[in-house]
Amino acid sequence: MHIAITGNIGAGKTTLTKLLSNNYKWIAQFEDTEQNPYLDDFYYDMAKWAFNLQIYFLSSRFKQIKEIREHKKNIIQDRTIYEDVYIFASNLHEMGLMQTRDYDNYLNLFNLMKEYIQAPDLLIYLRASVPTLVNQIQKRGREYETSISIEYLQRLNDKYEEWITNYTEGKLLIIDVDNMDFVDNKEDLGKIIDKVEANIHGLF
Repeated sequence: MHIAITGNIGAGKTTLTKLLSNNYKWIAQFEDTEQNPYLDDFYYDMAKWAFNLQIYFLSSRFKQIKEIREHKKNIIQDRTIYEDVYIFASNLHEMGLMQTRDYDNYLNLFNLMKEYIQAPDLLIYLRASVPTLVNQIQKRGREYETSISIEYLQRLNDKYEEWITNYTEGKLLIIDVDNMDFVDNKEDLGKIIDKVEANIHGLF
């Protein structure tokens, strides 16, 4: 079983990944932010480091997919390779922060990877408004995230909604995190687990 959690910066993906991993005793795979050598530089100069950052994430995510296929164990994944392509790289190109030749090069590489990519058995989308995202980002206090603009978050949100609306790769569960506190409220976490159970066992 392969479950993936998707959503904008600050939506709560890593936290929910940990909570569901603990609940199901599944292996958790997290986004590589701590060891990412480009992340700090990117947020201070997006145009200069956009291509480098996206190539790093694409490589890291493809490595995760390879491990998922080889291990054949129950995995819960923080963010997917699809987001790198359809959300972040696409947005950077549209904003003029990634040159067209770099973007085309990036897409060519992704298209080569496609034949090895399998969609998760269940994709959980954490839908959050920009005020919720800003509040969550401020709470966790990562220095490199302090320069993220509201405009940037809104553009990403729009991209996510467009992608999710057209998502047909597999089962999809949408969680509205504006009206939920799955960290401090066990009842809210229980509701999510019930929905995950229903999807896993094909009740809906």
